[in-house]
Amino acid sequence: MATAENAKLQYEAGQNAYPMSALTDSGDATTFTSSATLFSNRSGYAPDVRPDGLITGGAVTAAASGSDDVVDVAALTCYLAGIKTTVAVDTDVTCARAATDVSKITSITINASGAVAAVSGTDGTDATFTETRGAAGGPPFIPVGSIEIAQVRYTGNTAAAVTASEIFAVPGVHLERYDYPVYTIDYENAEIDFVSALPLIHTGDVAKGVYASYSDPIFADVQLASDFAPAETSHSVSSTQIYGTTLGSNSSSLGQASFTAYLNDGIGDSLVTLKNQDLWFKFYPDRYKTPYMLTLGKLGITRTFPAGDNIQAACTISSSSESIEVNA
Repeated sequence: MATAENAKLQYEAGQNAYPMSALTDSGDATTFTSSATLFSNRSGYAPDVRPDGLITGGAVTAAASGSDDVVDVAALTCYLAGIKTTVAVDTDVTCARAATDVSKITSITINASGAVAAVSGTDGTDATFTETRGAAGGPPFIPVGSIEIAQVRYTGNTAAAVTASEIFAVPGVHLERYDYPVYTIDYENAEIDFVSALPLIHTGDVAKGVYASYSDPIFADVQLASDFAPAETSHSVSSTQIYGTTLGSNSSSLGQASFTAYLNDGIGDSLVTLKNQDLWFKFYPDRYKTPYMLTLGKLGITRTFPAGDNIQAACTISSSSESIEVNA
């Protein structure tokens, strides 16, 4: 049985920083994992997530020159391999037609070098388009490291000026944006979770690159601590009496985690210097056993300086979710 004397409380005292690098597709093109155990959320150390994709600009339009089979690409910014890249205006970008009167799709891309590049699909067998990548009459696979910003779709082989109706740029279909689909940061598992799978439109049936810089917490003991209480959900019931019966309802609320810390001078203590920061805390009911609880939240401190007694800090951890129980 665990006793209070054997308990141990740790806090995020430092961080191991990882530079901008590719995250690993877990296999479903939805969850992308990192090399960290936890993601720190301390100011200056929180994840900076940069999926490949268009940020601003990049409109593809019929060429102002009026020349045949070409389009103009507006100036743009995008993320490529975790780097914000600026691409200048490019005019009269050639989009090849099929050899005969059949369907053909050309993808307008930004390649890994940050230049506009037109990638031609395979000529169709008739005038019908397909959405299958690499198929006849379908959009081509995009080279790994590139992003797609639009598609130009023809059904005839006679040279002519490109029309607006032949240009398509729907996010998630013809256009890769950095912010589509949206994602959440899973601090506990140190991963990025997209709300839907990234399209497998790159060579080899792979998704676009997802990059991030992040930090892994380094824990140190709160040397003198007591009375840890985890962040937990409490429930309450309210009722209203009406003629003949009672109407009831329930509600839930998340409480703060808390603990008491005993300080040295109450000013220069390492824990005190981190007040108002979002930090991880790890609590072991028994320091000699594996189970522990993790809590991520903003550290609040209320200090008292009693005469002739230990300086104390009533500490709160304001979390957006319950403390996590870890058994292995």
